[in-house]
Amino acid sequence: MNENEAKKELVKQRYSELALNSDELKGKCCCGTNPATPSKKVYTIMSEDYTNLKGYEADADLGVGCGLPTQYAGIKEGDTVLDLGSGAGNDCFIARAEVGETGKIIGIDFSPQMIEKARKNAIKRGYTNIEFIEGDIENMPLPDSSVDIVVSNCVLNLLPQKDKIFSEIYRVLKKGGHFCISDVVLNGTFPKEFTDNASMYAGCIASAIQREDYLGEIEKANFVNIKIERTKTVLIPDEVLEEHLDKSTIEKYKAGNVGIYSITVTGVRQ
Repeated sequence: MNENEAKKELVKQRYSELALNSDELKGKCCCGTNPATPSKKVYTIMSEDYTNLKGYEADADLGVGCGLPTQYAGIKEGDTVLDLGSGAGNDCFIARAEVGETGKIIGIDFSPQMIEKARKNAIKRGYTNIEFIEGDIENMPLPDSSVDIVVSNCVLNLLPQKDKIFSEIYRVLKKGGHFCISDVVLNGTFPKEFTDNASMYAGCIASAIQREDYLGEIEKANFVNIKIERTKTVLIPDEVLEEHLDKSTIEKYKAGNVGIYSITVTGVRQ
């Protein structure tokens, strides 16, 4: 197993565990949700509130996002929307409320446990126009030019081959179709001890790449009208750092003054 495969396997294992035991684990994941007990401290990247959005389903929200991509996606009734890294189906159910009965939602995730959880959530609600597919978003099991919109929420940063992902997004979009992705990017460099930490990698932090490099991969995939719709600064609380890192690594990380950001970016297929 090469380095890229090992990283993907780590993420797959981590999110499979989250699907199986979400209440216990999501408070530990760096891009998880707030602790079960009320607190003003934010332990997560994800501090967005989905609860007032049409289509929201609480048991599909594992709190592992870093934005609200559906809010900026321009979804219309009748659209076919693809969600990359669909998890338990949270963004899919929000998107379904926008496309209506005449549209279609497809969710792809490489964790069989997540797919099972999402399918159960859809069946429980009687949704017939949502399909959840187990697959690799670096090699999507979908035909060319088959979807109108691609969305994703705090997923692409976890996978090593960004060039393949954006090439695949371009391939599956119809001509004139577009994407809207919320993801984590950096300004600065983490110390090696930080990026080598499994929890920080699987937690959406150490896996992030430089902001300009991320946007560069989108440009190389031939997208046009690339626009950052929203930027939010991400702060990692000391409690989270101390849980996963030793004192020396924390000091190196803080000395580096690395900027961590959640961005929501859109782009159009020519």
